[in-house]
Amino acid sequence: MTSTKEAAYDAIVIGAGVIGPSIATALARQGRKVLIVERDWSKPDRIVGELMQPAGVKALKELGMVQAINNIEAQQCLGYYIKFYDESLSIKYPLKADANKTNPVKPVLDCVSGTNDKMLSDSTLSSREWDEDERVRGVAFHHGDFLQNLRAIVKAEPNVDWLEGTAVKILRDAEDPNTVVGVRIKQGDVTKDHFAKITICCDGIYSKFRKELSPTNVPTINSYFVGLQLNNAVLPAKHHGHVILGRQAPVIVYQISPEETRILCAYRSSKPPSAATEELSNYLREDVLPVLPEETQPSFKEALAFRKFRIMPNQYLPARKQGHRNHQGLIMLGDSLNMRHPLTGGGMTVGLNDVVLLAKLLHPSYVKDLGDHEAVSDKLRQFHRQRKNLDAVINTLSIALYALFAADRNALQILQRGCFKYFLLGGSCVSGPIGLLSGMLPFPMLLFNHFFSVAFYAIYCNFKERGWAGSPIAVYEAFDTIFTAIFVFTPYFWHELAG
Repeated sequence: MTSTKEAAYDAIVIGAGVIGPSIATALARQGRKVLIVERDWSKPDRIVGELMQPAGVKALKELGMVQAINNIEAQQCLGYYIKFYDESLSIKYPLKADANKTNPVKPVLDCVSGTNDKMLSDSTLSSREWDEDERVRGVAFHHGDFLQNLRAIVKAEPNVDWLEGTAVKILRDAEDPNTVVGVRIKQGDVTKDHFAKITICCDGIYSKFRKELSPTNVPTINSYFVGLQLNNAVLPAKHHGHVILGRQAPVIVYQISPEETRILCAYRSSKPPSAATEELSNYLREDVLPVLPEETQPSFKEALAFRKFRIMPNQYLPARKQGHRNHQGLIMLGDSLNMRHPLTGGGMTVGLNDVVLLAKLLHPSYVKDLGDHEAVSDKLRQFHRQRKNLDAVINTLSIALYALFAADRNALQILQRGCFKYFLLGGSCVSGPIGLLSGMLPFPMLLFNHFFSVAFYAIYCNFKERGWAGSPIAVYEAFDTIFTAIFVFTPYFWHELAG
């Protein structure tokens, strides 16, 4: 087997989803020679990665790649509209002044030049309005269009070679099997070995290589989303993500183009629903349709008639530590490293911020030669520690909110009602949670504080609703609710911080 001294590239990136082109572009702009390989470079048709939180847009600016959201009819997202049974409220994203104090834009060295960190005006986005808005913004789009923009950016880099082929094997040094030296790539009937100082796996939710870190490094699936496309839908709050809560599992709605709107309906099951049976259609018609805003129901009925259901698993995968002696030269990034429930739309935000952090840590001023495995391993250990602030917030929040919003027993329903009433208090009871959700306030203890504030406020509200006559029941429910809150939140929170 070839040693790392014979490597043709500084880095090989496996996968050209959202994260692969981003890290490949960053490394190439820093002077590294990069090969990126993707099984299929044609535009994909997927319902994942369609909503980007403000912290994800911020990461694109820091990478000098924010223009990837331009010229794809992307829709600005200003915040969230929450419908809880017959009540509703709108929540705006954080003020820029507050976000800049705690989480300012810090460009990655050598990645930003000219105006590539500036969003352009196009048919749906106005850079002037974006810049003059006192609040940060998110964005929604067709995943495939956004992806093709990212791919065009990486292909234009002079330090990047790209291949269409399938990575079939991680190659290890014959003299030192603990060291990864490259990838075996199959193109048609031809198989060839390509060598690099580091290999970065960005091969997504169905990664074939994440078990290289550990045979137990596999995600868990606890629920599914059923996706439909609504045409010319009317929504209560334009340019807002919509969260529909009630007895059914949560429903997420957001516009992805001038005419098209995505609706994702959570389905409580560890087994995928079958679109071929009437069970799924009945669930959507009998449980989801009645709780939707009245003005949105006609477009949903039309979508049901087409029966074009898209089903995706909601997976959870905590990040494994990297930089171990037995995995030198190998890095996992994006969904191959870490996944969370998609309810909060935080996947791209976490992944892109991981790219920003890794690109900063591996900059040539810190790691001159990517073949210096000791130096790279040291930076990977830093990467694992430093990513935890945002990672713990987004991942834990996604799990906790799904548990509350998909409430299927009394204690969770008490928490759900308390959460909505907590938002109605306004002030920091709204600005804190939306700051956490947007990724602009990456502070785990702030999340801890708000979650248990919701829990105790929910108990207080339940006591008021029960009255004196129902106080004995409320006392029992108080204990049940607080223990449920601890059970839902603490294991994930601790695992994300200490794992």
